[in-house]
Amino acid sequence: MKYDPLKLLTIKILTLLALCAPACSSIASDSIHLLLPKHRIYANELAVIINDSDPLSTRIGRYYQKSRGIPAQNILHVSFKPDRATMSRQAFEHIRAGVIARTPDGVQAYALTWTEPYRVECMSITSAFSFGFDKAYCSRQRCAATRSNPVFNRPTTSPYTDYGIRPTISIAAASFEQAKALIDRGIRSDNSQADGTAYLLSTSDKARNVRSINYEKIERRMAGWIETEVVESDGLKNTENILFYFTGIVSVPHLETLKFLPGAIADHLTSAGGRLSGSKQMSALRWLEAGASGSYGTVVEPCNLLGKFPSPGLVMEAYGAGRTLLEAYWQSVQQPGEGIFIGEPLAAPFDGYDVTDQQGSILLRTRTLLAGLYRLSHAENPIGPYRTLPGFIKVAYHQREITLPKSGPGYYRLEPVSIASQPTHTRQRPGTAR
Repeated sequence: MKYDPLKLLTIKILTLLALCAPACSSIASDSIHLLLPKHRIYANELAVIINDSDPLSTRIGRYYQKSRGIPAQNILHVSFKPDRATMSRQAFEHIRAGVIARTPDGVQAYALTWTEPYRVECMSITSAFSFGFDKAYCSRQRCAATRSNPVFNRPTTSPYTDYGIRPTISIAAASFEQAKALIDRGIRSDNSQADGTAYLLSTSDKARNVRSINYEKIERRMAGWIETEVVESDGLKNTENILFYFTGIVSVPHLETLKFLPGAIADHLTSAGGRLSGSKQMSALRWLEAGASGSYGTVVEPCNLLGKFPSPGLVMEAYGAGRTLLEAYWQSVQQPGEGIFIGEPLAAPFDGYDVTDQQGSILLRTRTLLAGLYRLSHAENPIGPYRTLPGFIKVAYHQREITLPKSGPGYYRLEPVSIASQPTHTRQRPGTAR
């Protein structure tokens, strides 16, 4: 994980002015100011793409820009008829080339603002924008694996800088009212430290229940981190405080009886969940309409290969560590070429941190530090110079409280030295994704 000097300077200045948003920091003492490593994508690193020929896209884009404070230069305009589910490769490549040419330096991800088209020939439109159209991300034959996602299970905070791709998600909705509700939920989720439950449903649908092979392992890994329940059922009913809902079935029953927390993620493994309109199977949009903040589905027949669908454990791991919905979802799918990501990109329920000035030490409470070794440095003013304090700070897996040494009042900076490998939470079935 790398430091972003510009972001670090910005946080220093905001801290001095006491105007930093809760997602940046929470300062418990006027004499102690702590700066942590960059752990997520921020609003100034997201570009929003608006289809000027689609009035709904225009309204969604404008509202999202205003609500999230997206810089004006990060609003990118395209124009095409919004009346079909699939776009041709030729038309798409022309549009994307224009977007790439106008994308400002520093942009790490894209957000689309439409529901249709959701597909570019054999690819989803979110993957096509991320990778460029490439048939290597499509099955060459039925039930074949595809090219892998370079950010899969990698906690990068700068995917374009590090891997040359800009992960893309669509703020999809059938109406402006639904889009506004989705965006507002995402904002309410920020730094909420959501006290909800992850439900992993093992269904009677054997072909679509393949992710259940990992459920018990995920439940064990999440102990003390995110409340997790494995449920043998075809659907939850009359359930509240849902933070995650993962299942495998053609159509999920009883959605109207459920209450999702702001920022919730939910998806169902089935062949056509990503066909956002005109499908005989349940569209992933139904999750957003029911109150979830993010979902995923495939736009062409993927077969039930685990690698083509989100790994619930990896989504929960990344989201629970303060990353955005966009990042958590993208880092959980090994082969996303045929799958579309939809939802509120910057929702981050577990962002933020709190520091308490104790006698002789500093107590840091946060979920955003990955397991590994860190160095702590200190300065009397935010500009420096910073002096590295002796020794290392060791952070364990899922550790949420860290005691730091204190060297008087002033400004402290925590920087990673080495990051431990993160658990995968998954095992592949024979003949599935490679």
